[in-house]
Amino acid sequence: MPYQFNPLFNPSAKFYAPAATEAKDAKAPPTGADLYARFAVAGALGCAITHGALTPVDVVKTRIQLSPEIYNKGMINAFRQIISSEGVGALLTGLGPTVVGYAIQGAFKFGGYEFWKKQAIDYFGVEKASQNRQAIYLGASGIAEFFADIALCPLEATRIRLVSQPTFASGLASGFLRILREEGPGAFYAGFGPILFKQIPYTMAKFAVYEISVEKILQLTKKKKEDLTNGQTTGLNLVSGLIAGMAAAVISQPADTLLSKINKTKGEPGQSTTSRLISMSKQLGLKGLYTGMTARLVMIGTLTAGQFLIYGDIKRLLNATGGVEIAAVPK
Repeated sequence: MPYQFNPLFNPSAKFYAPAATEAKDAKAPPTGADLYARFAVAGALGCAITHGALTPVDVVKTRIQLSPEIYNKGMINAFRQIISSEGVGALLTGLGPTVVGYAIQGAFKFGGYEFWKKQAIDYFGVEKASQNRQAIYLGASGIAEFFADIALCPLEATRIRLVSQPTFASGLASGFLRILREEGPGAFYAGFGPILFKQIPYTMAKFAVYEISVEKILQLTKKKKEDLTNGQTTGLNLVSGLIAGMAAAVISQPADTLLSKINKTKGEPGQSTTSRLISMSKQLGLKGLYTGMTARLVMIGTLTAGQFLIYGDIKRLLNATGGVEIAAVPK
């Protein structure tokens, strides 16, 4: 029997879902705004938990990027240097803006990805969408990340300032207000260009590689997603998320370094963000732009695997089945 699109079977628009007869007494799955709100909640929790848990790694990565002349003996030694000079509490610097910022970003990113993917399927039709699913993964994730970054940028600017200047403020609220008071609202978006160049390629690689990895692993094992046990699903999400995270980390590393640099201090009077970025890129060179790559691979690989795992589990708890963790079903 040919496959056909059935939105009742899969409300998040899985490609080529086989038609199924719903039991009359079964509870109707959420749709519309209710469905996407559940995706957003799952994404917010996944990103907040993973980024918050990896704050110490992020602190070390940022310090290596900002002060390579001091932290120049690898990630483990950088941990030791920070603890020795500032105490173990320094590893949690920026935890507040990290959790809040990435909760907001995760809601926009995962919820937006599901929304824009569904819009693309509706526009192109199921068969054409399935044939061009990689392009849809890339386009939907890129659009979702753009809007997510608008919300994330002020909190990321605050986080980097707290990490780079530990005496700048005591926490999220005081740091945010000090930047606003002394430098104006524009300071929060000084790194908007770098964060777009960092996050959009990162997110496009993250979702596209994840989706393709899931699809290829299922093909190799000759299994269908719905036939997997909970343990097998967990393993699939972790392995695919890890592969996606590694790819995304490499692609987004140069922009991540520039983002850290541009948010470390305010620019000179009259100096544009573009000129600052060009100057920094020339000074750093290709090798400098990949400073802290080991720490970032550990961080991004781990958190991406964790995000897809948490996202899938929360979706199931909220009855928001399908979506990003479901690979395309072949004809």
